[in-house]
Order: sequence, then C-alpha cells, then structure tokens
Amino acid sequence: MVSKKILFIYNPHAGKELIKNKISDIVQIFSKEGYDITIYPTRERQDATKRILRDGEKYDLIVCSGGDGTLNESVEGLMKLDISPSCGYIPAGTVNDFASSLKIPKNMIKAAETVVYGEPYACDIGSCNEKYFTYFAGFGAFTEVSYDTPQAYKNLLGKMAYILEGMKRVSNIQSYHAMIEYDGWKIEDDFIFVMITNSHSVAGVKGFYGKKVKLDDGLFEVLLIKMPKNILDLPTIMNAIIAKEPNEYMHFFRTDHIKIKSETTIPWTLDGEFGGDLTEAEIWNHNKALSILVPRI
Repeated sequence: MVSKKILFIYNPHAGKELIKNKISDIVQIFSKEGYDITIYPTRERQDATKRILRDGEKYDLIVCSGGDGTLNESVEGLMKLDISPSCGYIPAGTVNDFASSLKIPKNMIKAAETVVYGEPYACDIGSCNEKYFTYFAGFGAFTEVSYDTPQAYKNLLGKMAYILEGMKRVSNIQSYHAMIEYDGWKIEDDFIFVMITNSHSVAGVKGFYGKKVKLDDGLFEVLLIKMPKNILDLPTIMNAIIAKEPNEYMHFFRTDHIKIKSETTIPWTLDGEFGGDLTEAEIWNHNKALSILVPRI
C-alpha cells in the first residue's frame, strides 16, 4: 500500500510561537493515519508560496500552520498549481479570521485531527489583479494595522493589539478618491474605508454582515465607507461599525466582480498583509476554487 504524502508547512513565529511545542504531537497524528510527512518551517515572506509552487503537486495533501498571512501564502501557491491538492489548516496566529469562519478549531491538536478526520469543503477564493486572497481585500482606515503591528505586540496582547494600533490612527485618517464599478453600477467618491470580504469575521469582529454570509456562494460582501463632510462625524461612523448598524456614510452590497480605479496609488491589504500600491484593482470571486478540510458536521 502506497502511503499518502503530506507537505506540512508552518510559520515558527506565528502567534505566540506555540506551534514549536506542538510539532511532535501534530506529526504523530498524521503519522498514525499512515501519512508520509515532509515538514517545512518558513524562513521568510512568500516562502510557503514558493515551496508549494515547487513541490506541491507531489503531495496528496498540503497542510499549513500559522496566521492568516501563512494561509494566504499557501493558497497563493495552491491556486497557481495545475493540479491542486486539498488543503489542511492549523491556525496558530493572533486572530485567525478565516479559520473561525470555517469552524476549524483554535486548539492546534484538534485542528490537526480535523485535517485527517475532517471532510473537504469547497470554498470561494478571491483574486486582486494577480494576487489571491482567502477572506479580505481592502484599503483605508485600519487596513494597514495588521501588517504594521509588531509581532511581539500581537503575541502579548492578541486582538487588543490591533485595536490599540488602530486607535492611534483615528486622528490621521486619509481618504482616497476612487471610481468603483460593479454589476453595471458606478460610484465615484472619497472613501476612507473599502472592505471586500468572504468571511464571518474580520480582525476578530464577527457578525457585521449578519448571518447570511456563505463562503461558497460565489459572492463577496462589500462595505464602502465615504469620507464624512465633517470630521466630527468620524466617531459616529466608528460607533456604527461597532454596533453593526450601517449609516448614511456606508454602502453595502454583494457581488462576484468589482473594479476600483484611482488617479493616485492606494495601499491595499490582502488577508492582513500588504497587497501593493495600486491605481487599478480588479477583483474576482473564484467560486468553490479551494478544497479545505473542515470538521464533520
């Protein structure tokens, strides 16, 4: 009998570096089920993508462990393979939004058991120009917080690190003039925040879109927030976000395709990582493009 092969990629610095103490237990779970395991710790940004592009098609299953950024790199590699294996995910980051949406356990051992005993779920994946993302693309207020917040700060404070870092930026919120096109509609305005998501939570905040969010319906949930005429209205917008009650400055819709153009470059964020300085972004939803292992119902 030929053993099935796992490529296990993990980020040793993700979250509070707890993965280092769990490697042996995780490998034992895989080994007990007869898998032939290759272990690869990432050393630098895009390392997971490069390894999957080089060797991914040699394996039956690719498992990644880390935060949302590590998952993003792994998905980037998987989406560019001609034949893509199933994906397993063991969350080890600070927030792990996508794992929460898929009900993948936060406990690493239980997540590893989900990899071998779970069932495949075909979820949507997004692309922004040439780059892929799992659950978030956006720009504006607070979107830079995730990749600008120091790792040591995240390790110590968890979700609160993002909130504290975001609060520092309220006083210097910048607007971006952009033309947004979707489903035959055009909106041109000054925006302080644009969020395109496929997730039940973003930055650990759940339920903004209600209970109708599906990760396999071929549609993004999109939130646009316009620059208020009076800067004193910013706290009102913040309160509306926290209370999950859209107001006059917010525009919400669902779509599978959106174009955003601006005359000046805009710094984009994809899954909590820097996505590039862009004047044009074309975003597509790739329906049920990735098979990821989730708990059996």
